[in-house]
Amino acid sequence: MRKVTYSMNTSLDGYVVGPDGGFDWTVPDEEIFRLATDEVRGAGVHLLGRRLYETMLYWEDVDQNPALGFSTREFATLWRALPKVVFSRTLRTVRGNARLASGGLSEEIGRLRAGPGAGDIAIGGAALAAEAAALGLIDEYRAKVHPVLVGGGTPFFPRHGQQVGLEPVEIRPVGPRVVYLRYRTAGRPGR
Repeated sequence: MRKVTYSMNTSLDGYVVGPDGGFDWTVPDEEIFRLATDEVRGAGVHLLGRRLYETMLYWEDVDQNPALGFSTREFATLWRALPKVVFSRTLRTVRGNARLASGGLSEEIGRLRAGPGAGDIAIGGAALAAEAAALGLIDEYRAKVHPVLVGGGTPFFPRHGQQVGLEPVEIRPVGPRVVYLRYRTAGRPGR
């Protein structure tokens, strides 16, 4: 069965964006960028909320710039080819290899798990991940922890009022300043 993964950059105090909505402290170095590329390579589909989808539209055309390095062009190529499902109450159309969700999050994940296809079902966006966590749908959390305290904003970890046991899968430095934490939801070894 395909596993559902949630991966984002986070501050040491647990926020994906600061109180001002900014995330300029997450500027990746080459190693972090390589990790993000590997995660996209391992995904079979990516579920996104509207805000993250709009942020990631940058990658639809970026590789047209010949001044960009190989790793940037590689990520853009992989991202553009990756099927995406966008959850939005306001968007009526989406671009590229994306479609608007036709059902709720639980129904979409159920269809994706039961249907053909390989690779992870990746979730991006803290609000969408919070909904998935509240429904008990996340199999693996992946945090790229940056050495900054932003003091508030949008939390990486969902605040849904229930305890979730986690088992470490991988903990390692990435680049000179970031730590990668990968945890599996306890009791789900087969996913």
